[in-house]
Amino acid sequence: MVMKANESIREAGLPLEQKDALLGDIFREMGRVMIAFSGGVDSTFALKRAHQVLGDQVLAVTAASETFPTREFNAAVRIAEDMGVQLMKTEVREFDNADFVANNPDRCYHCKTGLYTHLKQLAAEHGYPYIVDGSNMDDLGDYRPGLQAKKEQGVRSPLQETGFYKEEIRTLSKELGLITWNKPSFACLSSRIPYGTKIERYKIDQLDEAEDYLYQLGFWQVRVRHHDKIARIEVMPDEIARIIELKEDIYRKFTSLGFTYVTLDLAGYRTGSMNEVLKAAGLSSKKEATS
Repeated sequence: MVMKANESIREAGLPLEQKDALLGDIFREMGRVMIAFSGGVDSTFALKRAHQVLGDQVLAVTAASETFPTREFNAAVRIAEDMGVQLMKTEVREFDNADFVANNPDRCYHCKTGLYTHLKQLAAEHGYPYIVDGSNMDDLGDYRPGLQAKKEQGVRSPLQETGFYKEEIRTLSKELGLITWNKPSFACLSSRIPYGTKIERYKIDQLDEAEDYLYQLGFWQVRVRHHDKIARIEVMPDEIARIIELKEDIYRKFTSLGFTYVTLDLAGYRTGSMNEVLKAAGLSSKKEATS
């Protein structure tokens, strides 16, 4: 019987093929699963492997939300449909949650609690004993209060249980022919707003349009951070020179969206840059994510 992997399995450094086989065994034991599907690298890989093992006993659920761009939702729907997986489209409304809107450092906890509670209701209604997400080992290295919400709601993360890291998931995704194998990382648009600053619809709309514009210009990994009248752009270090080349067009577009100042972060893109203020204040990501 395959049990949920513990720290010894995570730290064992298993060969990639062995991790993949163990992942298949976990899905096989589950028998019937609902997958929280965003269309990103990780959840697409988890959905593909679950579908390979369980066939029509897998249901992908994709949630439209106020902080998840329509382009991302539509892309997720296309991926699931092309894969031939059963898909349920649903909706969550983060702005109805005052704790989310307040945007304190535990914002993600409240957001994920709302999402997973909703998924639990759907799973119960449709007879799915397990809810699965695409969290991997890299997600354990940053400030992630949503991990506690996942634990409380009983959501499982087989990619973590089998010790998968992002680059390993990309490698196997490419072998499986998944179009997401080299898709850039993405997080909800609320993560672009500094903690303690109220999340408002117009800010989300500004960020959505600003990032979409940079994607249209051909930039691969993009973040636009919202600092009131200031837009702080993060791109990969090797794309910084191109941002400067296009500075006039970018400035014109961003100011038309309501920003007064448009800045470039010389450190480049890095995941969770808004959490740097928490680290500077001495908060432990591991402690905060599990307490």
